[in-house]
Amino acid sequence: MRSASTTRLAFVSLSALVAIVAVPVPALALGQPAQPPAPVVQECANRQLPPPPVDTSEQPRPGESSPAPLPVPATPAGGERMAECGLVLPGPTPSSPRQLTAASWLVQDMETGEVLAAKDPHARHRPASLIKTLLALVVLDELPPDKIVVASRADAEQECTCVGLVAGGHYEVEVLLRALLMRSGNDVAHALATAVGGVDVAVSKMNALAERLGARDTRAATPSGLDGPGMVTSAYDMSLIFGHAMRQPRYAKAVATRQLMFPGGPGKPDYPVYNDNNLWQSYPGFLGGKTGFTDDARHTYAGAASREGRRLAVVLLRAEQRPSRVSEQAARLLDYGFALAAAGTRPVGTLRQDTPATAGTSAEQQPEVSVAATSAQDPFGTTGWIVTLVVTVLVIVGMITAHRRGLLRRPE
Repeated sequence: MRSASTTRLAFVSLSALVAIVAVPVPALALGQPAQPPAPVVQECANRQLPPPPVDTSEQPRPGESSPAPLPVPATPAGGERMAECGLVLPGPTPSSPRQLTAASWLVQDMETGEVLAAKDPHARHRPASLIKTLLALVVLDELPPDKIVVASRADAEQECTCVGLVAGGHYEVEVLLRALLMRSGNDVAHALATAVGGVDVAVSKMNALAERLGARDTRAATPSGLDGPGMVTSAYDMSLIFGHAMRQPRYAKAVATRQLMFPGGPGKPDYPVYNDNNLWQSYPGFLGGKTGFTDDARHTYAGAASREGRRLAVVLLRAEQRPSRVSEQAARLLDYGFALAAAGTRPVGTLRQDTPATAGTSAEQQPEVSVAATSAQDPFGTTGWIVTLVVTVLVIVGMITAHRRGLLRRPE
């Protein structure tokens, strides 16, 4: 009787175990690799939109509406830590420099594409004149350096900062390109945009290039960086774009030009145009960069430097000139980056350009994620099934053991 009872209990328990094991476990199914959990995206300020504008510059033209916000990719470009909101530092490491006013910033190794440190790298802010780098890249692709551009009245009447184009003046593309990047001329930006097909066409080409590079936080609204409906970027994207631009010899030469004799127009003498980047006078090994400002964007900055065989670059967005100038803040970030590189700290992310196969995929086709944190699609998950299986086996073993002990205590 004891043997038969024990056998029946073991058979029933084994049958239950087989039934449990036979239940499909999606993450462990044969031929189906385990799916990673959906990424958790922190609820960060400005994840979708920049801070509200302070003026009317972003109001759409009559009959038009403001563009919808760019979707937030489900997986942050550059690695998991690029989704963090605050300081993103290698640890343990010295703290970041003091008196940095930028809402977002990033330090990169230009040779490897590694992100050495950052602050809120995917927060969306306005680029101001940093967007001229995208226009410059379009010009490099499409216009020969010796092509002559005849300035129009519309070019000459742009809202300044301006270099001083004169309607009817003849200018070589290479001269305009250098003036665009050295002095951030909005009149020059309008002339070059017209030369590549018109302002709307130029903006479309700039956005297409940003998409090919994998800059999913970026949308140009004007060729000059003057604020317009939907204008947005991030420190991550501008670092990606600036790093790509610095690998183009004509761009690198343009931002490294300190003085340029600019044509004065019909009947007028040439005059000097100076580079507006203050680090040329104060930072050893400086390679060049780009400055920007609008009331809505505040101060923006990109710059690169070389030291002991390393080339680093920094981008700052939404910075202020007090308590120290933005160029001085950039210098401190460069020093910090060189110190991290010398110490051999681990990168916190990477600047990754899209491959040709994925570069053509529109932002609207990318999977989106809510700004709030998300959870995995299967609430039970692989871990839950494993734990359940182990517990079930232990319960069955316990039942068999208890039953046998009970039989042993019974009188014959």
